Amino acid sequence: MGITLAGTFTCAYAQWPNYPDSRIPRTKDGKPNLTAPAPRLNGKPDISGVWQAERSPASEYDRVMGKGFTDLQPDTHDITTNFLNVFWGMKPEEEPLRPEAAAIVNHRRQNPQESPFTQCLPGGIPATLLVQTFKIIQTPHEIVMLPEIVNPPRQIHTDGRPLPKNPDPRYMGYSVGHWEGDTLVVDTVGVNERTPLDIAGHPRSESMHITERYRRRDVGHMDLEITFNDPKYYTHAFSIKTALTLLPDSDLFEYVCAENEKDRLHLGK
Repeated sequence: MGITLAGTFTCAYAQWPNYPDSRIPRTKDGKPNLTAPAPRLNGKPDISGVWQAERSPASEYDRVMGKGFTDLQPDTHDITTNFLNVFWGMKPEEEPLRPEAAAIVNHRRQNPQESPFTQCLPGGIPATLLVQTFKIIQTPHEIVMLPEIVNPPRQIHTDGRPLPKNPDPRYMGYSVGHWEGDTLVVDTVGVNERTPLDIAGHPRSESMHITERYRRRDVGHMDLEITFNDPKYYTHAFSIKTALTLLPDSDLFEYVCAENEKDRLHLGK
């Protein structure tokens, strides 16, 4: 795949370590009961909390990238395979890329110094969901996502408003959500083209429509499916799935990407 991890994120977690969250049910020994029923707000699952995408095992990296890959790239314990490549495990000829997208991917692989991930710029969606710890705050009319690293806060309006017709493109786009039973469905449009979908450099256009489906199974576990529809760069819509794990009794840690950053000095060498 020719993936370079220079400039990806190194994370620290839990700014308020081990402060018991009174909203989380406990076992008899006082530990968080992560298999208890999911909490609810106004009759719907409450997805509030500090979440992290389930990390991919070293064996999966070695299976696709070759044995010993994780020894050469220690950052893999902080990311997921789909952050490296949204088409993880697929052969290049199987990826639904249009020629224009393939040309962009090739250019980005040859010029890693241009990546927003190496310039401390926002990674957008799906990076904010696949690599970072992020906090969800749910209210009756709005859901706010606070990423721990690089990306700005994200608003998901659940008050019934439609998506904007002519949005000014943003890193995070414009998002509205609605409930289908116990599944939160989030539609996002108006993303800019400055950031790729992954480290491999797969592009997104301003016409991309992203749909996320969140289903909280219990206190500690949530399923997430993300579907991308971008006819400018891809021949058909495609989806990725991951599981989110609650980080109980924790909170976000302040992170400044450019502070003591040294990767860019070495990228041209």
